[in-house]
Amino acid sequence: MTGAPSIPADDDVLLRATDVTKHFALRRHGLGPRPIVQAVDAVSLEVRRGETLGVVGESGCGKSTLGRCLTRLIDVTSGHIELAGREITTLSRRQLRPVRRDVQMVFQDPYASLNPRRRVGEIVGEPLLIQKQDRIAVRKRVAELLDLVGLSAAHTDRYPHEFSGGQRQRIGIARALAMGPSLVVADEPVSALDVSIQAQVLNLFADLQDELGLTYVFIAHDLGVVNHVSDRIAVMYLGSIVEVSSADDLYVAPAHPYTEALLSAAPEIDDGQDTGPRRERIVLTGDVPTPLDKPTGCAFHTRCPYRQDRCVTERPQLRVLGPGREVACHFPRITESPG
Repeated sequence: MTGAPSIPADDDVLLRATDVTKHFALRRHGLGPRPIVQAVDAVSLEVRRGETLGVVGESGCGKSTLGRCLTRLIDVTSGHIELAGREITTLSRRQLRPVRRDVQMVFQDPYASLNPRRRVGEIVGEPLLIQKQDRIAVRKRVAELLDLVGLSAAHTDRYPHEFSGGQRQRIGIARALAMGPSLVVADEPVSALDVSIQAQVLNLFADLQDELGLTYVFIAHDLGVVNHVSDRIAVMYLGSIVEVSSADDLYVAPAHPYTEALLSAAPEIDDGQDTGPRRERIVLTGDVPTPLDKPTGCAFHTRCPYRQDRCVTERPQLRVLGPGREVACHFPRITESPG
């Protein structure tokens, strides 16, 4: 099995998002205007063929909403998304059907994302049936997919409740791969699993990428997980991308104060080797702002230990620090890429 052949290979960029914005209008209280949640705010990013782009940030930063926008599971408020050079933000549901073959999503909760009333064979084979494929061919394909993710064709007649959490996530991965997509958006795919099972599923993602030539957008809040699987990392804060970097550069020398604080709070593994001084813990003060009422200027200025007057009034834009390195900060912690 190979990645979807329907996407041409003449462009290194498989997915391009430009100023993607998603706002949600809440229920009105009284006679005032409806409150607006600014979940994703003018996000621009590129995902190259065959790479894994990690998207990391605190809970509520908008990363899961961004993933659903990129896959067109929800419509954007504004902005543009291109898949292999084709604009997909304006496509109707009917026009999106062939696009679904090329981009799929793996969800966070393997318990909630599988229909408990349907057998595993039906769950994995559903995308194929929707695409009007022959039922005999579908059964054969389901057996191949289950084997590919480390399960057995004998599991097709079982129900989701008969499997462990890790096995259920493998079923979700098999379903996502049914149509041979080129791009898979994985939304916190291991956060609901035990630590020992997380490593197995992460290794499965890596093996599938090597075997099928997949491209991933890997969403997580765990910096250790993101570092383990990603080639590049985009850091989100309050709906915006504040830093984009290679995984190696970001972990050696974070440029944005928010990234620096996230890394300082991440546990460091003591493997008995001298890897230099440990990071000094940075404790952020102040409450996390609400996307209902974002701060003026830099959204992080209310918690930033390095803020200056300019940060309160002027919103920083992503700017290039070096090859593959961008940061949205007036006073970055480094002035050029360490690479």
